[in-house]
Amino acid sequence: MTISNAFQTFLNEAPEHAKAWLGAVHGLDGASALDKKTEELAYLAVLAAARLTSGIPFHVQSAEAAGATREEIISAVLIGLPAVGNIVIEALPVALAAYDGEG
Repeated sequence: MTISNAFQTFLNEAPEHAKAWLGAVHGLDGASALDKKTEELAYLAVLAAARLTSGIPFHVQSAEAAGATREEIISAVLIGLPAVGNIVIEALPVALAAYDGEG
């Protein structure tokens, strides 16, 4: 899986913080009532709305591994259009490059 340079630096340079962060992430993941594919698609929508594109390649790959199609990736990224506007389209090329193996 592709992780951003910033996240890799976080893992390498602050291992105790990373361990604590990942513990929280895994705990929240375990508490979710959503199946893995739905959870990853929802997370992509949040990342796109928050303009956090550095995490998109990793979560596109996770969504794809869980069975998400290219069309579902597009829909997840664009679902926030009515709520947050066209800022979500910034995430579309990043997501598609990751899905198509270019990112």
